[in-house]
Amino acid sequence: MDLNALLTSAGINIGVSVALISLYSILRKQPSNLNVYFGRRIASERVRRLDPLCFDRFVPSPSWIVKAWETSEEEIMFVGGMDAVVFLRILVFSIRIFSIAAIICLFLVLPVNYYGQEMPHKQIPSESLEVFTIGNVKEGSKWLWAHCLALYIISFAACILLYFEYKSISKMRLGHIIGSPPKPSHFAILVRAIPWLSGESYSDTLTKFFTNYYASSYLSHQMVYRSGTVQKLMSDAEKMIKMLTADYPDHAHKPCLIPSGCCGGSVNEFKILSREETVKENVKETAGFADLGVASRDKECPAAFVFFKTRYAAFLAAQVLQSSNPMLWVTELAPEKNDLLWSNISIPYKQLWLRKIATLLAAIVFMFVFLIPVTLVQGLTQLEQLAQALPFLRGFLSKKFINQLVTGYLPSVILMLFLYTVPPTMMLFSTVEGSVSHSGRKKSACLKVLYFNIWNVFFVNVLSGSILKQLNAFSSVRDIPAILARAVPTQASFFMTYVLTSGWASLSCELMQIFPLFCNVVKKFILRIKEDSPCNLTFPYHTEVPRVLVFGLLGFTCSIMAPLILPFLLIYFILANLIYRNQILHVYESKYDSGGQYWPVVHNATIFSLVLTQIIALGVFGIKRSPVASGFTIPLVILTLLFNEYCRQRFKPTFKQIAAQILIEMDRHDEICGRMEDIYRQLHSAYCQFALTSQDFCKAGNMNEGDRNIQDPEAINPRVKLET
Repeated sequence: MDLNALLTSAGINIGVSVALISLYSILRKQPSNLNVYFGRRIASERVRRLDPLCFDRFVPSPSWIVKAWETSEEEIMFVGGMDAVVFLRILVFSIRIFSIAAIICLFLVLPVNYYGQEMPHKQIPSESLEVFTIGNVKEGSKWLWAHCLALYIISFAACILLYFEYKSISKMRLGHIIGSPPKPSHFAILVRAIPWLSGESYSDTLTKFFTNYYASSYLSHQMVYRSGTVQKLMSDAEKMIKMLTADYPDHAHKPCLIPSGCCGGSVNEFKILSREETVKENVKETAGFADLGVASRDKECPAAFVFFKTRYAAFLAAQVLQSSNPMLWVTELAPEKNDLLWSNISIPYKQLWLRKIATLLAAIVFMFVFLIPVTLVQGLTQLEQLAQALPFLRGFLSKKFINQLVTGYLPSVILMLFLYTVPPTMMLFSTVEGSVSHSGRKKSACLKVLYFNIWNVFFVNVLSGSILKQLNAFSSVRDIPAILARAVPTQASFFMTYVLTSGWASLSCELMQIFPLFCNVVKKFILRIKEDSPCNLTFPYHTEVPRVLVFGLLGFTCSIMAPLILPFLLIYFILANLIYRNQILHVYESKYDSGGQYWPVVHNATIFSLVLTQIIALGVFGIKRSPVASGFTIPLVILTLLFNEYCRQRFKPTFKQIAAQILIEMDRHDEICGRMEDIYRQLHSAYCQFALTSQDFCKAGNMNEGDRNIQDPEAINPRVKLET
C-alpha cells in the first residue's frame, strides 16, 4: 500500500468523524434527545428545559469539549466512580508515553528508515509505506543504533510513567476505601457450598457453624433463595404499581406496593398499602430471613450472606479456609447489593470449575472461527493475489481510486464490523462462567476481549499475511522473533488504517450514541411515546479498555518499526480523553464500581506490549545483522521483567486485599462516632433478595413529569442539583 491509499483512508475517516461530531453538537441540544445524551442527568437531577425557539440549538458548537476538558478528577470520581478515573488515567498515560515516542521516532527513527537504502525516491505521496519502515534499512547499517536508542528511551519512559501511575492509583484506592461511608458490604461475606445436613435447613446449619466458630463476631445472616416464580412476580408487581399509581392525582395518598413475605411472611402475596400503613409495614421489614416459613425454607440455596460486627472480622472470615474440605464453606467478600448478579449466586459451587473449562474451550473455538473474517481482510490487503483468485475483478481493481479504497479503507472496516460481535459473546461467556457480581463479570469479559483482540487483531493479522503460508513457521521457538520481525513492518500499513477506522470513526459513533438515538427516534416519532425515560447505560469497560490497550500494543510494536502510526494514535488518545469525559459526565450511569481493579490489567498488558516490542526488535536487529544492537536489547528485556516483578510485589497486593490497619481504624472510628447500632439495623434488610420497599415506589410515583425539564444540562456541576 502506498501513502496515497493511507491518505484516502485518513480523509474518509476524518470526514466521517467531523460530520458526526458536528451533528452531535446539534442533536444534543434538541429536547427530544435529552434522554439519549443526558441520561445520567435525567436519572439523578431535576433541571429545566431549553427554550424551543432558541437559535443556538441548530448551530454546532464546541462548548461540550471545553466543559469536558475543564472537568476535574474529583468531579469524575464523584460522578463515575473510581473505575471511570482509572479509565481516563489509561488515556492520559497513553498520551504521555506516545507523545514521547512520537517526538523520538518521527525526528530520529523515521529519517533513518526513509534514507536507509541508496535508492531514487518518488514524490512522497506516491511512495510505498514500506519506505518509511525499518524494512527499508539495509543489512549491517550503522544507523540501527538509532532504533536501539529509541527503544531504550521509550521503554524507560514507559516504566517510569507506569510506576508513578501505579503508585498514585494505589493511594487513590486506599483513599477511596477509607473515605467511603459505612456500607453493608463492608460487614458482609458471601458463603457458598453450605453442606446439607439431614433434618436441618441450610439456615440452621449456617447458624450453628458461625455461632460455634465466630461467636464473638458473628451478627446475623440472610439466606439466598431460588428466585424463579417469586422473582417473576416481583417484576410484574413493579409494572403493576406504575399502572395503579396513575389513578391517584394526589401524591400524598398514593398507595405503595411492598412485599409482604420476603423479609417476613408469605412470599406469594402482595399488599397495596396507604402511606400510614406503609410506615407500619416498614417496621416489619426489618425481620430477617430466618423468620420465613417452612415453605420458604424449602427454597433455600446453599448460599447466604453472613454479617459480622466489624469490618476486620468480616475480612478475616472471607480470607480464611473454613473447612478441611476446600469445596465446602467457601467464603468471599460480599459485593455491593447493586452489583450482585443474583442468578449466579445459586449456582452450585462444584459446577464452577466445569463452567470455567467450558467457557475457556468455547472462547478458544470462537477465536479460531474468527480466523475466517481475518483471512478475508488480509486478502483485501493483497490485491495481486485477490486478482489471481478472482480474475473477473482484475479490471475493476485496476482503477486507482478503487485500489486505494479497497487496500486502505475496506479491510479495517470489515474487521471492525466483525469485532463488534466479540464483546457481547464474551459477556455471555463470563455470565455462564458464574461470576456473582456485575463488575466481576465485566472485568472477566474485559480480559477475554483483550486476549481475543491481541490474538486476532495483532498476531493473526501479522502472521496470516506472509508467514502462515509456511507450514513450518513455528518449527522452532528461536525462530519466533525473526518471524515477527519480518511480518510486523509489512503489516504496519494495515494497523494504521485500523487505528483510523476502529479508533477515530468508533469514537464519533460513541459520541453520537447511534443505537440509543435510533431507538429514541422510533419511540418519539413513530410510537409517539413522549415520556423522557433515561437509557440507564453503564460504561462499557469490557469493550473500551481492551480497545485502548490493543492500540497501545500497536503503538509500542510499531514505534520503531513504522513510526508513521504514532501521530494517528496520539490524535485518537486525545479525542478519546475528551469524548469519554463527556460521556461519563452526561450519558453513563455508575451503578457499581470495582474500586480501580482495571489498573493491574492495564499494567500487565503494557508490560506485555513492551516485552513483545523488545523481542521483535531483537529479531529485527538479528535479521539486519547488527550484533551490537541485539546485545544491548537483551538486558532491556531482563530489566523490564524485573521492573514488572517489583511492581507486582509492591503494589498489586493493595488491589487484592485491604490492610488490617485500615479496617481496624475504620471500625474504631465508627464506634467512637456511635454509628455501629445504625449500621447493624441496616444489615437486617441490606441483602433482601426480593425486597421492594414502599419508599422506593412512592419516590418513583412522586416524580412529576412537569419537573423533569432540562436546560443546558452540561452546565450543571456534578456535585450540585438544581432546584426547580
